[in-house]
Amino acid sequence: MPLNRNQIAWRIAQEIEDGSYVNLGIGMPELVANYIPENREIIFHSENGILGMGPQPEKSEEDGDLINAGKKPVTLLTGGSYFNHTDSFAMVRGGHIDLCVLGAFQISKNGDLANWATLDNSKPPGVGGAMDLAVGAKSIFVMTEHCTKDGTPKIMEECSYPLTGQGVVNTIFTDLAVIDITSEGLKVREKINEISFMELQNKTGAPLIESDIKELSPPVL
Repeated sequence: MPLNRNQIAWRIAQEIEDGSYVNLGIGMPELVANYIPENREIIFHSENGILGMGPQPEKSEEDGDLINAGKKPVTLLTGGSYFNHTDSFAMVRGGHIDLCVLGAFQISKNGDLANWATLDNSKPPGVGGAMDLAVGAKSIFVMTEHCTKDGTPKIMEECSYPLTGQGVVNTIFTDLAVIDITSEGLKVREKINEISFMELQNKTGAPLIESDIKELSPPVL
């Protein structure tokens, strides 16, 4: 079976290097903060002005004055701080964020990212800080389902939606696989055992490279 969102978040959390300054995009990426290994110190940033953000609080311990950019309650770790929104974006635009985890509508084989608007004019677009993060962070991970609800691939030759950034994505983490964007193309690093490489290719709108693929097997979450 495909991974659930918590399992994708767990897999991404294992990939983040100790001591990194990390921004988590609104939505699915927010879950990553809940699965950081105990022996690793990751400094989470939220663009509304938080540094040292912790995991989600218990149901009875929410603080209405302490929320992330997605307006969800968070915790503040020892040594953490909150500050002006302008200073927060100065961190992003100044290249001080090591990694950003973002959601996506589409990702191209070259690492182009589209995550702020579709072609559905009935829904208002919401770029937020995504464009700043896409070009300001040193690395970009994408967290997404491999396909849309109707089975359309999200990973494709070229994005058809408005771009957030060109050539910005380094690695894609989906419910089926971990795929690195390299100079040679889309290289599958890990995949779930339940599907073959050809089945994965059929669910992807761009050519994949098969080379030393490991099992993608997170814990039950």
